[in-house]
Amino acid sequence: MNRNAKPKETDLYPPVKTFLEGQGYEVKGEIGAVDVMAVRGDGDPVLVELKLAFSLTLLQQGVARLAISDLVYLAVLKPRGKTIKANLALCRRLGLGLMTVRLRDGFVEVLADPVPYRPRKSMKRKGRLLREFARRVGDPNAGGATRVGLVTSYRQDALKCAAYLVEHGESKGAAVAKGAGVPRATNIMAMDYYGWFERVSRGIYRVTDKWMALLP
Repeated sequence: MNRNAKPKETDLYPPVKTFLEGQGYEVKGEIGAVDVMAVRGDGDPVLVELKLAFSLTLLQQGVARLAISDLVYLAVLKPRGKTIKANLALCRRLGLGLMTVRLRDGFVEVLADPVPYRPRKSMKRKGRLLREFARRVGDPNAGGATRVGLVTSYRQDALKCAAYLVEHGESKGAAVAKGAGVPRATNIMAMDYYGWFERVSRGIYRVTDKWMALLP
């Protein structure tokens, strides 16, 4: 193809056809609503949907083709950078295969085959969520809110520590932990994520001017 010409979806067809023929398939384009259909023996046909880039329409087409065959691939132009990662994960979840096409030399790369998705559970992430749920006091955040300004259990504990110090003045970490009911008080004040605490001497903390400025 002319390198200066804007690519078209049909430009993806020759490389995909050549690739599948190399696997022993007989390949034909535009069979019914299917962009590419490949048949080898009595096996399930391979169906490929061609698009220059990912879109919701492409994913919907791929899912619809699963009613015909378990071997459904999406074929897109090879993207620049790492933009393929999230879409690759989505294809795997949907049970769709994914291949990319590099037009300058017709190189086709299969990134995923269409197999049933069986996610491996992350016990670490599950445990982290359950701990946050258990530590969170009340329900201060509306579901769907942006991450900015969310009230986490960590922030709630930091608020308790600051409130204790305002009431009792400079205090040892152990005293804050016990008095505020925050077992991790010393760590929270030492890390000082929000800039609310400063260490006066070893193990003793007070609130900063930044905290005081927040008070009404």
